[in-house]
Parts: sequence; structure tokens; C-alpha cells
Amino acid sequence: MSCFFGSFWKWARVRFLILSTRLEVIKLANKVDTAVEKLAAELILQMPGLELVDVEYVKERDWYLRIFIDKEGGVDLDDCRDFSEKIGALLDHESLLRDPYVLEVSSPGLDRALKKPRDFIRERGKTVDVSLYAPIDGKKSVTGVLEGCAGNFLALEGHEPIPMDKVSLVRLHIDF
Repeated sequence: MSCFFGSFWKWARVRFLILSTRLEVIKLANKVDTAVEKLAAELILQMPGLELVDVEYVKERDWYLRIFIDKEGGVDLDDCRDFSEKIGALLDHESLLRDPYVLEVSSPGLDRALKKPRDFIRERGKTVDVSLYAPIDGKKSVTGVLEGCAGNFLALEGHEPIPMDKVSLVRLHIDF
């Protein structure tokens, strides 16, 4: 019996260590996201026409810092290169990141995720795909024309308002 408890406590300590390490990674990523977003927002002001869409700092095999930019008519390779060079120099100067990372600057893509209030305002009237955490009326996903996002509810044309705490992801819909 004592062998069982010894094994259990060893297992429990390892699981706790893994969980606490994951929480530290999440905290670090959130902290970096915020600092880089502030820096990138200041840089965007110096580059007319560009818009900062999102910043992600994620640990995959390595650390990746992904910055998504856009402009009317879409960004091109030159926009991404110019922004990447400028933000890279600022990040090196500010020493915000202690670990080696891969910097990626790109467009959010045709099926961009809508996350911020300005995204919902800009994309009003367009068709979106909504993924839900749990089914509503037997469906875990809904496609509809975006009317807006007011308060804690997402409004789609012809649908009941969807509570935002039930929404896992909203993306622009693409017809193939």
C-alpha cells in the first residue's frame, strides 16, 4: 500500500510541475503580447495606411512572435518586410524578449479571426463562421451575416443573439 501512495505522490508532483510550468508560459506569453502590442501600435502610427490586427507570442517547438497587419486592399510582401525590419529593430533595442524567438509578420488572411470590437465594426454586413464551446439549438457552429457585437452578445442576421461567453471563435466566411 505504501508503494501505491509513493507512486501516486510522485505522479502528482510531476503533474503539478507540468501544470505550473504551463501556467508560467501562459503568463509570460500574455505579458509579452501586451508589451509588443503597445510597441507595434506606436510603430503603426508612423506607417500610414497600416493597421495592427493582432499579436501572438506562442510556444510551439520554439517561441514565435506573430504580428498581423492589414491595410485597405490588403498588405503585400513589401509592407510585411518593412514592418518586420522596423519592429525587429525596436524589439532588439527594447530587449522585451529574453528567449530566442521567430518573428513572423503577415496578413491575417482571408478567413481572419474577429477578436476586437473594431473587427466586428469593420466586418459588419459580411458573412462569418461562428464556432461555439457548446451546442446551441443542437449546433456547435453557425454561419450568418454579422450585424454586430453589442455588449456580451453577437448578433447575426436571422439568428437569436449569441452570448459571447459561448463563442470560441468568429472568422470571416470563405466560399470556395
